[in-house]
Amino acid sequence: MPLVLYNTLTRQKQAFTPIDPAQVRLYVCGPTVYDFAHIGNARPAIVFDVLFRLLRHLYGPEHVTYVRNITDVDDKINARALRDYPHLPLNDAIRQVTEKTAAQYQKDVTALGCLEPTVQPRATDNIPEMQAIIAALLARGHAYEAAGEVLFDVASMADYGQLSNRKLEDQQAGARIDVKDHKKNPGDFVLWKQSSPEEPGWDSPWGRGRPGWHIECSAMSGRYLGQVFDIHGGGLDLIFPHHENEIAQSRCAHGTSVMANYWLHNGFLQVEGQKMSKSLGNFFTIAQLLESADFGGRPWPGDVLRFAMLKTHYRQPIDWTTAALVEGQATLERLYDKAGGAGAARIPAAVLDSLYDDLNTPLAIAKLFALDDPAELRGALGLLGLSGDPARLRRAAPAVDDEKISALINARLAARQAKNWAESDRIRDDLAAMGIAIKDNKDGTTSWEVKS
Repeated sequence: MPLVLYNTLTRQKQAFTPIDPAQVRLYVCGPTVYDFAHIGNARPAIVFDVLFRLLRHLYGPEHVTYVRNITDVDDKINARALRDYPHLPLNDAIRQVTEKTAAQYQKDVTALGCLEPTVQPRATDNIPEMQAIIAALLARGHAYEAAGEVLFDVASMADYGQLSNRKLEDQQAGARIDVKDHKKNPGDFVLWKQSSPEEPGWDSPWGRGRPGWHIECSAMSGRYLGQVFDIHGGGLDLIFPHHENEIAQSRCAHGTSVMANYWLHNGFLQVEGQKMSKSLGNFFTIAQLLESADFGGRPWPGDVLRFAMLKTHYRQPIDWTTAALVEGQATLERLYDKAGGAGAARIPAAVLDSLYDDLNTPLAIAKLFALDDPAELRGALGLLGLSGDPARLRRAAPAVDDEKISALINARLAARQAKNWAESDRIRDDLAAMGIAIKDNKDGTTSWEVKS
């Protein structure tokens, strides 16, 4: 069975045919390192790690190049540097922010079972490449200078908007488009902007300044993968404007008909049925889930977080819940026990076929339960990036809050007395997620203990 992928550009599944099977090339937009990555950021890291593993299996590890960038120049980074390190010169403060957050990101995604990409370029190491693309766009009539900025002229590209299916004439000035007097069109976007003496900047033919967001990925993908490559991935939220504008810059600068042949996008994530938001108190970083008791009452192993993520197809929205993690922990314990210890691993055809069908990880996981051969189970788990090591499932003991537990047990008793069984079950599950086992006694009381 051939590998088939859903291509956002064509809006259909297509058999994957690499430009050169000896050099399969994949680019994925990585983190902007102004803060610790949240659980939504974990989804593309995990999804495209599975694709990376599958491509390595198909074509050989030495024949696949995976580039995931690090954006370390950004106005959000500048703001965070000023907030957190006001006593330092700005350039030093920016380095403090980006080094700390980039290191945490690497630690987080490694704990989630992600392989290291072939190349992880930083935006600040690719400024000459960005300037070269901007110069080419100006020379070809696709960009112009105005008010100290260099902007891309979207009207200069006849088929601008193919990826997002947005026609240029439909784009009106509004809340999502920054409209300035010096722009020819509302949708024109910045390639290079001036920097004040206090802001980070690089010398350029257009004055001391810094790049726009979109130009960074065009430069880094082009440098390491070429003007046209196989697969570009990222989150659904990046289709417009980021990926659309990447395509515009790259194609117009190089005179190519495409930037990448296949565009893959993962769906959104919500937490316990709500959009993740700091104002709602349901915003969690990967580090919090791995290291603290902030979600579900205790830290969660990276294998469990990865498994819970893969149980939903990558293109579908995912609801991140404590109950899913509790279930995932128990399921992995059974699977890892069945897989046994070290030994040869073989990848079964049923699991491969599931992944060949547009990375259908839920179907692949369903196939795991029918595997009786430990070697096949180990191989299948490994292809999904799951360690198979029971030691990776051990969690730190929860910090026991007797008062909180008593309050939950009393609330559950009240729910049972009111015959509100759904609420009773929900509270029981919350306690289980905290590592608390409860027992309903004959005298109507409930006792509890910390699960070992």
